[in-house]
Amino acid sequence: MAFGNLRRVLGLFGGSSANEKTQDELYREVLMMTLAEASMADANIHPLEIETIQKIMQRETGQDLTEADIRVASRSDSYRPASLLKYLRRARFQLNAENKATILRALVDVIKSDTKINVLEIDFFNQVIKALRMSPADQQGLTT
Repeated sequence: MAFGNLRRVLGLFGGSSANEKTQDELYREVLMMTLAEASMADANIHPLEIETIQKIMQRETGQDLTEADIRVASRSDSYRPASLLKYLRRARFQLNAENKATILRALVDVIKSDTKINVLEIDFFNQVIKALRMSPADQQGLTT
């Protein structure tokens, strides 16, 4: 997966609707983008954050990522918080409730992984929830 390539996310700006395959690809890209940015939220990528992202991406998407993949994605200008939040606001219409809840659970895992939670990480988490427009029930995976 080319992490510098925001093809799926940018495709949302063209008004394209997502079929199941496109939705899965979008979910994988948004998950990676969000977790990569979370690892840099406190301006320090801890090795445990890298390891956690690798495990999450393998478990959720089947993708094996290298440390370099994650570090490159976390430093990409395309993934800066303002850009990422803009993409999340658009992507939320194409992601289902389960995808959004999984992204949030994974985000919590990354934030907690280095055992030191920073106010910048909390702020980033809150911004992601706002961008995805998730209710407390949505955040807990309570969907019908």
